[in-house]
Amino acid sequence: MLAEQHQYAESLKQLEKAERVIPLGAQTVSKSRLTLPPGIAPLYATRADGCKIWDVDGNEYVDLVAGLAAVNIGYGDKEIGDAVIAQVPNGVTISLAHPIEEEVAQLIVDLVPSAEMVRFGKNGSDATSAAIRVARGYTGRDHVIVCGYHGWHDWYIGTAPTRNLGVPADVAALAHSVPFNDLDAMESELKKNPTAAIIMEVMTLDWPEKGYLEGVRELATKYGALLVFDEMVTGFRFANGGAQEYFGVTPDLSTFGKGMANGYPLSAIVGRREYMMVLEKAFFTGTFGGELLSLTAAKKVLERIKNTDVISRIAAKGEKLTKLVNDEIATAGASDLLSLQGHPAWMFLVWNPEIGNQLADLKILFMQEMSKRGVLMIATHNVMDAHDEEALKKIARAYKETLPIILDAYKKNDARERLDAEVGDLGPRVR
Repeated sequence: MLAEQHQYAESLKQLEKAERVIPLGAQTVSKSRLTLPPGIAPLYATRADGCKIWDVDGNEYVDLVAGLAAVNIGYGDKEIGDAVIAQVPNGVTISLAHPIEEEVAQLIVDLVPSAEMVRFGKNGSDATSAAIRVARGYTGRDHVIVCGYHGWHDWYIGTAPTRNLGVPADVAALAHSVPFNDLDAMESELKKNPTAAIIMEVMTLDWPEKGYLEGVRELATKYGALLVFDEMVTGFRFANGGAQEYFGVTPDLSTFGKGMANGYPLSAIVGRREYMMVLEKAFFTGTFGGELLSLTAAKKVLERIKNTDVISRIAAKGEKLTKLVNDEIATAGASDLLSLQGHPAWMFLVWNPEIGNQLADLKILFMQEMSKRGVLMIATHNVMDAHDEEALKKIARAYKETLPIILDAYKKNDARERLDAEVGDLGPRVR
């Protein structure tokens, strides 16, 4: 039964309705009940502005999810919004290519070290799949090495044992996963099969060890594989030219999305002309590749990145947030349990794995208590330029109030009993 007076009563009602017509009740897995347990956190929102979001129950949050890291400027940015609105009367998807395609492509070429040519898609999986097709087309090889997360398409997701349902075994057998920061494992895999591409996230939680990215670059060249940097998150967050500029290592191909258009659906494969020209023969296309609202948004975002210090501002805010949060963790005496780590524009709340069987419940309890205090978060802390001083302080206060609850639950081993919903319940039931 629904708890009519529950903080998330309307979210729970909406979930019941949505699940009748939508698997998981949401179009994006990371926004579904698999990530946000019913009764623990909000599930549906009505609007967002700046760095804030409002759920269907009217609760207000400082948003650390940032549209799954797709929003780097902030919600409702006036300059971007005005440009998009101005384009609407002139068409959204029209019957010919539009000059803005070249204009946005040129901005990317100006900013990104590996970019000589650009082709657009609509989401990250479009771009990474295109990069693999280009690499296979150019090299005449089938095998690829993966290091990180690269989308939902068969060529990659077949490597994920819990997500490979429906992927043909012979497709999955062509992709080989290696751990980050392990050059020996990378070379060992390269020796086994003729490899078309090494595709990797340049950084997630762990920083690349000294010489690692340079070593990967050398191995790719040595074995005749194209090096692809998946910069869906790091692009237009770590530096104007992405993580490749930040770390000073240039790949053959790169993929971008998310922050490129501040949340509008747009992605891109970019790279050296020699490789990108494969796309004149290899088929990669889509009705909405030249969709004008997203391109208009991207033009404004990229112009701002090129002409202002917005990327360094995001990093500075992330550095401040990291210090505020880790200071609260230290003051609470919780440093043995968790810490905030990673690049300041894209941070991870890292829990000590030695916590053991309490870990899952503590994570859920943490989400519950932070949500109650007006902070929307999952595992990552995705910083936007819109995060102001007030927002950073609110996040720190939420940590200050939540950490003693987590510590006490850990000591008493009763985190599950403190939850407002049944763990593992896939329906909208609350206690």
